[in-house]
Amino acid sequence: MSNTPLKAVTLTLVRYQKGDQVGHILAWVSLIPVFISLGGFLTHFIFRRELHGMFFALGLLISQFINGIIKTFVKQARPETCALLDMCDSLGWPSSHSQYMFFFAVYFTLLTLDGIGLSEIKNNWAVNFFPWSLAVLTMYSRVYLGYHTFAQVFAGAVLGFFLGAGWYWVVTNVISEYFPMIEESMFGRMFYVKDTSHIRNVLKFEYENARAARKNMDAKAD
Repeated sequence: MSNTPLKAVTLTLVRYQKGDQVGHILAWVSLIPVFISLGGFLTHFIFRRELHGMFFALGLLISQFINGIIKTFVKQARPETCALLDMCDSLGWPSSHSQYMFFFAVYFTLLTLDGIGLSEIKNNWAVNFFPWSLAVLTMYSRVYLGYHTFAQVFAGAVLGFFLGAGWYWVVTNVISEYFPMIEESMFGRMFYVKDTSHIRNVLKFEYENARAARKNMDAKAD
């Protein structure tokens, strides 16, 4: 057998102290970026295929790519507490988890403030409380579990905030002008890609059109 050191794929591996119930909960919180990526955006592409959502996901990927570049340039190690977890062979500044979640929270908030698909929701603060609370909890979980220092998660949060706001501006002011062209392209037609950002309440629009289509079918059947 080769003596080459083994390296684990740690996408869903988060360790905590045995018997620590708070740590157990925060370990699951720390996996939220994975759930959003695989459960949220992958499902969105399969079932929704809306351009704004697709560029939202693309922005998160770009943000994580930037995070990797910065980590490689800064080369700041993780805290000493991480040595107890046997997972300290990666760099720590800035925290990619915090960056991901704050990018997600600020982009989602800007979407709701613009009323894209959510214009009739009166209490936007209640809608946005959930992603922001998850972002803060994720930030805290990385420090509590020993994977990062406060400075590392704070840097990730600040970077994610500004990258999320900047990418939202790029999408809404530059890229969105090309949405109709993407819709009518070969790619758009083949994969049923669509832009619904001009519809102020997507849920109501789809609900009413689905009902109308069913009633039309029932009328033809009679």
